[in-house]
Amino acid sequence: MDKQIRIGIMGYGNIGKAVELALGQNPDMILAGIFTRRDPAGIVTKSGITKVFSLSEAEQHINNIDVAILCGGSATDLPEQGPVFASLFNTVDSYDTHAKIPEYYAVVDKAARKAGKTSIISTGWDPGLFSLLRVIEESVLPQGEAYTFWGPGVSQGHSDAIRRIAGVNDARQYTIPIENAVERVRSGEMPELSTKEKHLRDCYVVAEEGADLARIEEEIKTMPNYFADYETNVTFINREEMDAKHAAMPHGGFVMRTGETPDNSRHIIEFGLKLDSNPAFTGSVLVAYARAAYRLSREGRIGAKTVFDIAPAYLSLRLPEELRRDQL
Repeated sequence: MDKQIRIGIMGYGNIGKAVELALGQNPDMILAGIFTRRDPAGIVTKSGITKVFSLSEAEQHINNIDVAILCGGSATDLPEQGPVFASLFNTVDSYDTHAKIPEYYAVVDKAARKAGKTSIISTGWDPGLFSLLRVIEESVLPQGEAYTFWGPGVSQGHSDAIRRIAGVNDARQYTIPIENAVERVRSGEMPELSTKEKHLRDCYVVAEEGADLARIEEEIKTMPNYFADYETNVTFINREEMDAKHAAMPHGGFVMRTGETPDNSRHIIEFGLKLDSNPAFTGSVLVAYARAAYRLSREGRIGAKTVFDIAPAYLSLRLPEELRRDQL
């Protein structure tokens, strides 16, 4: 084994904690430090490690970190932090505002290239693994229609976006696929489905005392890129109900394509995920792509990258000959 890859965790919310635990399943990696906006002295880590620092101190650790995994939210954290940290470290993140990925890629790519670093953006499962599967499906069946259904489950990005609204103390957002739409695709039909025809969004919100509930609901339902294009339900609950009924964060979904080959045969491709914990799975994906970022950096392949640019072997702990023997 080469020297262990030194990982810095930037942000210590649900994703940061999941990354910390996932590192324990990857013997080629070691946690170099956790960086947080909160008071480091007050952080009790999942692994018991004591290397906790202020996020503002990250630049002082340039020589101690091989890859920084950025665990902030996509709504406000990563647009600012992505290019900043890409100018200091090799990075991996799970930026998931689909409509803004091209512009996010551009600013991170510029920062990473200027610094001679490698930055893998928008990993996770969607964007990320599902993105890769969509490209594979389309490549195999170019004549066809693609469909992605998310849920039922908790969207971390959408929940985080609600929590950023003034007057919101906590929130969970459940993405729910509309079953009739799923069954139409599985039956081999190729329907044209609007955004609203594919998913519902259920939001459970704990508001701060005295907050304007009508304003909060309106801000949620009209939020571009998150809720404006969907049928969205908002339910206000208290802290006790949130803790009792919404502590778990399951999720999942399907990437599907219906298409035809030249002999007029019809084919349906479907890949699916069913996750007990959205953060735990996302953290594990980030860690795998951190290995890829390290390897790409050592090869001098600088700038921003996406899952489309990275061969699967770069993710694996195994040697190429092992993969050919056991997985091909």
